[in-house]
Amino acid sequence: MIDQEQLRDCYVNTPSKIVMLVVDGLGGLAHPDTGLSELETAHLPNLDAMAQESACGLTTPVMPGVAPGSGPGHLALFGYDPLKHIIGRGALEALGIETPLNPGDVAARGNFCLVDGDGLLVDRRAGRIPTEFSAPLCERLDRIQVPGVELNVYPVQDYRFVLRLRGEGLSERITETDPQVVGVAPLAVEALEPQAEKTSAMVNDFLVQAKQLMAEEDRANMVMLRGFAQLPNLPPMGEVYRLNPAGIAAYPMYRGLATVSGMRVISTGKTFADEVETLHQYYKDHDFFFIHYKPADAAGEDGDFDAKVKRLEELDPLIPEIRRLNPDVLLVAGDHATPAIMASHSWHPVPFMLHSKLTRGEGIKTFDERACSQGSVGSILATQVMLLAMSHAGKLTKFGP
Repeated sequence: MIDQEQLRDCYVNTPSKIVMLVVDGLGGLAHPDTGLSELETAHLPNLDAMAQESACGLTTPVMPGVAPGSGPGHLALFGYDPLKHIIGRGALEALGIETPLNPGDVAARGNFCLVDGDGLLVDRRAGRIPTEFSAPLCERLDRIQVPGVELNVYPVQDYRFVLRLRGEGLSERITETDPQVVGVAPLAVEALEPQAEKTSAMVNDFLVQAKQLMAEEDRANMVMLRGFAQLPNLPPMGEVYRLNPAGIAAYPMYRGLATVSGMRVISTGKTFADEVETLHQYYKDHDFFFIHYKPADAAGEDGDFDAKVKRLEELDPLIPEIRRLNPDVLLVAGDHATPAIMASHSWHPVPFMLHSKLTRGEGIKTFDERACSQGSVGSILATQVMLLAMSHAGKLTKFGP
């Protein structure tokens, strides 16, 4: 697998502009009653019109058969080999809300959840409780003290929070507490190597105290922790590609991904319409923009086929607002598939299209899995998307003599 660093000498700085729209959880699978995927079911006149003028194909985020998290899925689209640059979600969440991480700190992504009287999971996301309900719970958890470590709890958004551990000799090599299914109890943390025993014991102490503090709550009475991670170190996109990149994302984790990739993270509002407005406002300042759309993934994870269709349809009217900027290259991609019929991320190839002055259409009439499979791009690894973007933007010179 080639990553972006191996062609470093071929990248050139030009005035041309690239916009990469990442639709989180874009890909799907056919509904058993209709035989049509979410994209095939949705009414998407603007995405379909763009597909008719673009080079289309399918991307594989990591490897065939591997269902990626959002972190690897996005990093691959930015040109990083996700098998080489492994980043824990906890660090991404922390960076996304601008929580300081020092070398040696360990961060975890937390979920508020609901358990029954026997301690068995009823709802892994506590009904997606709103931030105004979860923020006071974070304040309560932030008062927990564990000997030998400084613990801090920071609200992220809705049912999610960040736990940061700061102290000597901490390790990220510990297991997660989310069993990924309901009807069982959250797991205890275990060390994956002897050096992590101290850290696992500290986190388990935190969890015991958290359970006691939240026992009387009726909407969210327990927490789960995932993605224990320390500060990553990636080669910055700007230096490698000779770009001036920026990221626009309403959701904290994706701001974290932009941060670790070396992008300037531009503050924006809570909706995708806010993101598009921010893109227009700062368009003159950068030559590469990553802009993120989250709602389709959330609906897919909830297993709600109709809701995912609706979220895709809500995205479509804003496509002309992006195209109105007339970027030299406009990409529409997904970090992974989240089929509603699976209610989870999956390994299935993801629709992709690239529009530039060099693309004139190739008979693709709609933007969906079936149509894009017939496009000229074919089926490629997501790590190759940036190479296509750079070449169409005139930013990638000839390789070799």
